[in-house]
Amino acid sequence: MLSIIESNKEYIFEEDRDFESCHASTLVRLENGEILASWFGGSWESNPDVAIWMSRRTSSGWQRPFVIADRWCVPQWNPTLFRRKDGRVLLFYKDGKTVPQWVTMVKHSDDGGKTFSEPRQMIKDGWPDRGPAKNKCIQLSDGSIAAPGSTETEGVEIWDSFVDISRDGGETWELGPFFPIRRVDTRTTRSRHFAHDPKRCYGKGLIQPTLWESQSGHIHALMRSTSAAIFRSDSYDGGKTWCCAYNIGLPNNNSGFDLVKLEGGELLLIFNPVGLDWGARTPLMLSCSSDNGKTWEEIFVFEKESGEYSYPAIISQGNDVFITYTWRRERIAFWHLKVSRL
Repeated sequence: MLSIIESNKEYIFEEDRDFESCHASTLVRLENGEILASWFGGSWESNPDVAIWMSRRTSSGWQRPFVIADRWCVPQWNPTLFRRKDGRVLLFYKDGKTVPQWVTMVKHSDDGGKTFSEPRQMIKDGWPDRGPAKNKCIQLSDGSIAAPGSTETEGVEIWDSFVDISRDGGETWELGPFFPIRRVDTRTTRSRHFAHDPKRCYGKGLIQPTLWESQSGHIHALMRSTSAAIFRSDSYDGGKTWCCAYNIGLPNNNSGFDLVKLEGGELLLIFNPVGLDWGARTPLMLSCSSDNGKTWEEIFVFEKESGEYSYPAIISQGNDVFITYTWRRERIAFWHLKVSRL
């Protein structure tokens, strides 16, 4: 099992900021060791002044945030960063007045995030809200890129998740199937504390997957749910088919979380361990699995006071782990952890 031997917390910015509220951060480590972080910020989530912001962490600390994507009177949402093996950085984000109206946009940088291309729509033909919904893409062992996506259908109470695959570095994408769900309509029940039936998902469904690959062609996803628990689905054919999603027994407050697979094979999951649909977004905790997600052990607590600490992002390089998350909608917190194997 892992232990945390060093931990350091920073804020990307303090009270002197150019927006009232911020949320949904993402981060990537560059080849030179610097960190790029991005999030959306404005007067409040979904308001027309909300833009995508970015900051760089150098040896001197975090630089002042700047706008990297904006559109007049149309809110921007949920950026995700990904660095290809050739060094190109991809920035995905959502553009649209409401979630069902989202269009996924993408920009790229070939100079370590100093400059970015003009935005383009990720999917030019067909369903426009594809690609990562909140969490990062991952590089698969065959070199392809997997993007964890989800959809919230307008006019009906249905959430679904899927994975897009790109075999040309993110230029084109193949849409995978929705993860099968045994969905139970809960509009007739008053309880938000749902029974942990591992074969059923209560309420709207599953969104915002986070992915890992355990071995070549074996891809796994954990998902946010309306069932007060984290759900999982597995693919053993490179994402062509997925098993029926099942409850893994970890609590979920219907809020986003993220996971990373370390070089030693361990999984680190950062989440709010609250088993209540639309429950509190505190505490915020890190758990570890050494058996491909079958069992989990708490190893670190980031926040335990009252307030919102949510929508984390996590990446790693060797024994270094880097994390960002929403701190009370006022700041983006950043942690650098060093792990050791006992």
